Amino acid sequence: MLGMALAALDGTIVSTAVPQIVGDLGGFSVFSWLFSGYLLAVTVTLPVYGKLSDTFGRKPALISGIVLFLLGSLLCAGAWNMSALIAFRVVQGLGGGAIQGTVQTIAADLYPLKERPKIQAKLSTVWAVSAVAGPAIGGLLAANAHWRWIFLINLPVGAVALWLIARHLREPVRPRDRRPHVDWAGALGVFGCGGLLLTALVQGGVAWPWLSAPSLTLFGAGAVCAAATVWIERRAAEPIIPGWVWKRRPIAAVNLSLGALGLLMVAPTVFLPTYAQSVLGLGPIAAGFVLSVMTLSWPLSAALSSRVYDRIGFRQSALIGIGLAALVLLAFPLLPFPGAPWQPALIMLLLGAALGIFQLPLIVGVQATVPWAERGTATASVLFCRQVGQSLGAALFGAVANATLSARLADAPPAIRPGLPDDLDGVSHALTRPGALTDAAADYLRRAVDTAVDHIYLGAACAAGAALLALLLLAPRHFPVLQDGDEDRDGTRTGTGTEAGVDRS
Repeated sequence: MLGMALAALDGTIVSTAVPQIVGDLGGFSVFSWLFSGYLLAVTVTLPVYGKLSDTFGRKPALISGIVLFLLGSLLCAGAWNMSALIAFRVVQGLGGGAIQGTVQTIAADLYPLKERPKIQAKLSTVWAVSAVAGPAIGGLLAANAHWRWIFLINLPVGAVALWLIARHLREPVRPRDRRPHVDWAGALGVFGCGGLLLTALVQGGVAWPWLSAPSLTLFGAGAVCAAATVWIERRAAEPIIPGWVWKRRPIAAVNLSLGALGLLMVAPTVFLPTYAQSVLGLGPIAAGFVLSVMTLSWPLSAALSSRVYDRIGFRQSALIGIGLAALVLLAFPLLPFPGAPWQPALIMLLLGAALGIFQLPLIVGVQATVPWAERGTATASVLFCRQVGQSLGAALFGAVANATLSARLADAPPAIRPGLPDDLDGVSHALTRPGALTDAAADYLRRAVDTAVDHIYLGAACAAGAALLALLLLAPRHFPVLQDGDEDRDGTRTGTGTEAGVDRS
């Protein structure tokens, strides 16, 4: 949990101190790469660390990840300009990928199937607490100390985590008949392909137009790199992303479903704060609270989800969760304008409860279908697909928001058009400056933002529908669960059962 806290606190703390960082180092035009660079590094390294943890063990992978994260934190604290800080954030991300994937895998290793929801819920509370405490800690450090302390604070937390893991985490000895082989060519291919495609998705429509030379070059190079990676992986003895990840129906269905989850999560995490500030007129702290209520109901729902899937199974539990989530997302466009803050907060509370029932049974279900020697790879593939979905969602929904706002600005009544911003970037800025707009122009812009966010939530509901279809069409009714003790000492599969509480006969 302490190791996970490093990754969970990182984004929320850094985002609070961005004004101080930019004021000290400059680089306002590229500061978004403080987050994009970290996200890219985490995403593309997840499959690599998953395979390494299956090959060499979870403990070496986790310790290496934490050490790399702390090294990146120390380098970030000493950054001399924005370019250096972005580069060191990438180093942090290289360690963050190991932390996020390996911790989830260790939870499945240490706890039997019936106890996993409890520990997974505790890990979820780390993210919930971080969502609330991160901005407060970041704000206090930036205002009363220096922004460099937001990185230095990771060092004592990480040191305690390292000490506890090194001292108390003991993995069973798993003898191997041969020397392990690492597919470094495949790892490099995955890293290069993911980096190119995710950069194109993150920067497209932001740093340059979608159909511009940089976008087309990145997508083209990413496609070539993807083809080369597939060719390498199909010939590798122990590929980083083995073919069984997509050939086994439970894992393939969960990968697609959680990819859709990553896509739909962009709606609340990225666009809800803008809605709360621009439409409802809330301050940053109050806007953050509207979003944070989702992080309160999510772990509670996840902790109780075992009572649902013990009775009806992993697939059926996830279907109920994502079906409820789709209905909640569809309810958002029905909110009145401008409405009261408790209304979107209630929507987020219900959404967190629904997604807790959806996500955790799928993660536990996938981990229960594979032996030790495949668990790290399977877990990493699920988390990788969710991260890719999040990047795709940011690009897709960003395009939806831009198109909606552009249309509204173009169709503005002539009487108020002179007072409106000339470009999309000026919309949010104008709404936060009292007196910058006439009352009529401000009301028109707020309605435009409200419409844009409504369209995004409709798109998120469509993503929930895609997850529902993936489960219905691909996932087996009963996951082929390995019962405790159903694998040899080397982690190979020796037998399968069915989901507890579903088909005991």
